Amino acid sequence: MPQLLNKEVGAIGYGLMGLTWRPNPCPLEQAFSAMRASLAAGCNAWNGGEFYGPPERNSLWLLKKYYEKYPEDAEKVVLSIKGAAKPDLSPDGSPEGVRRSVETCLEQMGGTGKIDLFECARKDPDVPLETTLKALQELIQEGKIGGIALSEVSAETIQQGVKVAKIAAVEVELSLWATEPLTNGIAKVCKENDIPIIAYSPIGRGFLTGQIKSPDDIPEGDFRRFLPRFQPENFEANMKLVKQLEQLAGKKKCTPAHLQLGGSLHCQRDQRCQLSFRFQALLLQSAWKRIRQLWS
Repeated sequence: MPQLLNKEVGAIGYGLMGLTWRPNPCPLEQAFSAMRASLAAGCNAWNGGEFYGPPERNSLWLLKKYYEKYPEDAEKVVLSIKGAAKPDLSPDGSPEGVRRSVETCLEQMGGTGKIDLFECARKDPDVPLETTLKALQELIQEGKIGGIALSEVSAETIQQGVKVAKIAAVEVELSLWATEPLTNGIAKVCKENDIPIIAYSPIGRGFLTGQIKSPDDIPEGDFRRFLPRFQPENFEANMKLVKQLEQLAGKKKCTPAHLQLGGSLHCQRDQRCQLSFRFQALLLQSAWKRIRQLWS
């Protein structure tokens, strides 16, 4: 099994973003049902964010509510949290900004759980990487976080980072829509330094499932409406790619999502990738079984 911080985790993780960061978040019980199903399926590497929703309903708030109801699950989860962002979501990699973010997250969880990995959501261009990483090392020494992950960085930044601190994971987008990490040096440098890759959005934020047929299928207020791939001028071109995926999936007698997740899992044989995404609870276990059948 893959490992994060020497702890065994499932090859597929569970992303919490969609449970809170949307115009109309799902009810708590529905979120809890999905979270419990992820653990039951072995998806114990969870990924959340300080800014995944407003402070009164973000990932940390959700985790606190969940752990209060299911305290026995806190030790089962290997939790990665993104933070170190200003109110306008611009990065804040200053020692003060990093400490504020970590301590705020811990306060919001109210002692119900721990932060295994903390990652600055983006590298701060105004603060030297060494300064940010040393601030995170101090928080490790204080027992406030377990380790350091990097998010959305270049191969060069990873190489700089390993000279300063132990990098426990690197999170990047990786899917059939975003294969750049396999060719731009990120996967190579991670493999050379024995750093696991956490691959987010492996089904293209839902687009590559084939369930989104037009821009109108994306709810008002959903942040995907602002992403280039979902804009009307690009939508039709991307739909042609989805149709090709659907044809191939039909030959395999599976869904496009099964096909892509299986392909991403196949990458683990060469690159230490661990997927992070969100499934509805009722689909989680059956989907995982089907992926194993396709790529076993």
